[in-house]
Amino acid sequence: MPVTGKILNHLLKRFMEAEVVKEARVQIELPDGQLYDFKGIQLVENVVIGDKETHRLIIQCEKPTHSMGKIIRKL
Repeated sequence: MPVTGKILNHLLKRFMEAEVVKEARVQIELPDGQLYDFKGIQLVENVVIGDKETHRLIIQCEKPTHSMGKIIRKL
């Protein structure tokens, strides 16, 4: 099931309750394990041909400008 804007909003609100998250660097993990920096987000409209999804959010990323080092644990 694809993640909707409503689900993304709910997840982000839960994360943002922790103070440490508010200053954390935002990265996107690609399927091959590479980490890219978050660059932006766009709302775009779809051409609707028999599809109920009229809009989508596109998260943009870019190669990191500097390495963060190895991840030691997930919290």
